[in-house]
Amino acid sequence: MIRRSILAAIAVFAMCGASWGQQSHSYDQQPTITVSGEAVVNVKPDKIVIRFGIETWDPNIANAKEKNNEILRKTIGMAKELGVLEKEVQTDYLSIEPRWKDEYRNEGFIGYFVRNSIVITLSDIAKVEALVTKALQGGVNYIHGVEYETTDLKKYREQARELALKAAKEKADKMAAVLGQSIGAPLRITESPGNSFWWYGSSWGGWGYGRSQAMNQNVSQNAPDGSGAAGQTIALGTLGIRANVEVVFEMRR
Repeated sequence: MIRRSILAAIAVFAMCGASWGQQSHSYDQQPTITVSGEAVVNVKPDKIVIRFGIETWDPNIANAKEKNNEILRKTIGMAKELGVLEKEVQTDYLSIEPRWKDEYRNEGFIGYFVRNSIVITLSDIAKVEALVTKALQGGVNYIHGVEYETTDLKKYREQARELALKAAKEKADKMAAVLGQSIGAPLRITESPGNSFWWYGSSWGGWGYGRSQAMNQNVSQNAPDGSGAAGQTIALGTLGIRANVEVVFEMRR
């Protein structure tokens, strides 16, 4: 009795396995088309974050620090005069190190070098050039980075994703039509990770560190008040919100 039950179970399992194998084989043999879709929504940023660097030196460590503090105070005061809120001004880094002409032997003492950085966030990006000019005139040595931001990132990212999906479907429709076929339901959708946004360099290039990237896209749309295109220099910068998807569609005759 037990032997018969075991044999029956094995038979049922074998039938199920054969059925699953047939379904899997059928799916593998199903004609499909795989396409990618990419979209970029160009956005006018409503915030800009600038990282300034201050470097001073003196044979006397106290003097080196005081010189640095003086430039820092001027920069903070200047930012407040431009209407920047206190919470949007932050010091970010501080280092003090001695230097010699011969670093290996510690010979020929030059002095103490003090490095400080300050991060300023502007909500009124029309004031960015005034901020940069006054900061450099006040003794700031470096601009370590410039970042454009939008407070509506989620909204624009969803727009870019929707456009990318539409681009993928349009590409699949046209490719299938050339072969005398049509597409069916999407079988798999994958969103590519990685760079979801970038920004294009500003008109005061040489002070900022913007970057422009070539776009290989199916769809590009300018958000309200956005401007410019890839490879161009855009005043005050443009934030590009990108989405990239891959879709597998069923093919039909």
